[in-house]
Amino acid sequence: VTFEDNDTRDPMNFSYKIKWTITLVACAFTGIVAAAAASFSMGYQSMMRDLNCTQFQATVGLSLWSIGFGTVPLITSSFTEEFGRLNIYIVSSFGFMLTEMMIALSPNIQTVMLGRLLGGAFGSTGATLVGGSVADVWKQHERGQPMAFFALVAVAGTGLGPVIAGVIEANPRLGWRWIQWVHVMFTGVYFISVVLLMKETRATIVLTRLATKKRKETGDDRYQAKAEIEKQNLITLIKISCTRPIYLLLTEPIVQSFSLWIGFTWGVVFALVESVSSEFQAVYGFNVQDAGFIFSTLIVGSFIGYLANIYQEKLYQKYYLRKRQEARLYLPCVAALFIPIGMFIYAWTARPEVHWIAPAIGLTIFMSGGFVIYMVVFLYLADCYGTYASSAIAGQSLCRNLAVAAFPLFTTQMFARLTHRWGLTLFGCVGAALVPIPWVLFFYGSRIRARSKVSRKILEEEELQENMQK
Repeated sequence: VTFEDNDTRDPMNFSYKIKWTITLVACAFTGIVAAAAASFSMGYQSMMRDLNCTQFQATVGLSLWSIGFGTVPLITSSFTEEFGRLNIYIVSSFGFMLTEMMIALSPNIQTVMLGRLLGGAFGSTGATLVGGSVADVWKQHERGQPMAFFALVAVAGTGLGPVIAGVIEANPRLGWRWIQWVHVMFTGVYFISVVLLMKETRATIVLTRLATKKRKETGDDRYQAKAEIEKQNLITLIKISCTRPIYLLLTEPIVQSFSLWIGFTWGVVFALVESVSSEFQAVYGFNVQDAGFIFSTLIVGSFIGYLANIYQEKLYQKYYLRKRQEARLYLPCVAALFIPIGMFIYAWTARPEVHWIAPAIGLTIFMSGGFVIYMVVFLYLADCYGTYASSAIAGQSLCRNLAVAAFPLFTTQMFARLTHRWGLTLFGCVGAALVPIPWVLFFYGSRIRARSKVSRKILEEEELQENMQK
């Protein structure tokens, strides 16, 4: 059983209205999850008072989220082969809503920690499935804008969550529990929208269901989808999805370098999520609500990065034939400089005698560079690794989320010993040391891939396809 030409049941042939509806609904989950991940830190003060816990214990709750977020997709990414994407979205969004409810009702910090771990596990679908959903319905040359929108929602959501949470935390009648209840409300509305608006987009699942229907109608068991004939059992799929990303992370220089780059950048982002509020309160006398509004710099930086990416797409289309995959790296070569520049500005202008807008500008510069890096990781690895793209992206995602889990735990002590100024200067120096990564790949990426077993295999497959087309 296969799709006919221009078959409207094929997700690739959905109307643009349906394609954008699917894209927007999928990305909405990413935004909700990103906001929930970051907004948690804004409720520290009322949480420490209500649960009689330390700030370090609260920070562990922030970090446990990322452990669940980074490790669980290695197992659950295989479930789409068996159950389809739609069912995973439904189960994950409902489970995510329950974990937010669990945190809101927690009687102690240990329950909060467990809820955060489970929340990261259910919420990880927001990042891992969206790329697949976009690939299911958009052709390769059409994916730039949908993927840019996905990255915008993910990064801007990280800033929007603390902004709203700061307003809630500032109200003495609300506090940290109401931050979670607001997430429960948004996730509940999202769950209903998934049930009403989302469609199954995985072609193999659609064909398998069509074959099953045909067998029931005709009584002829010979009707089968290709996916049914070649189907591997779930245990084998889980084994592959757990081991292949780690193999690529350990053996592929491109995956390693990008994982180091995005891991450090995103680790710093969450170190800032954990510390920016207290820094602006200490230096400028901000209350928690005003400190929350400083996170709007993440949103502004995201939009600047998003607009810059439109220009990067034009460069990619213009120079693809000459530079191939490395045509993705024109803008990241510039954005790499924004990470240390933004850090140095924030570190050395956050002083009482300097207006607060100066460190806010530093944070905006940093985040605009961070957005471009986040965006290019998905696109460049997808271009370089073809059929292994999901494993390469899963490998960097694991590295990124482990860094996000670790950074907030040690940065509190680091800032206490070095002060914020010198701690952030250290981050800026490390960021400067990582600037050469996109430049090296821009000039030598094709040679590096030529020495890789996996990349050589993919290059041979691409050449074979091109020769067949000729």
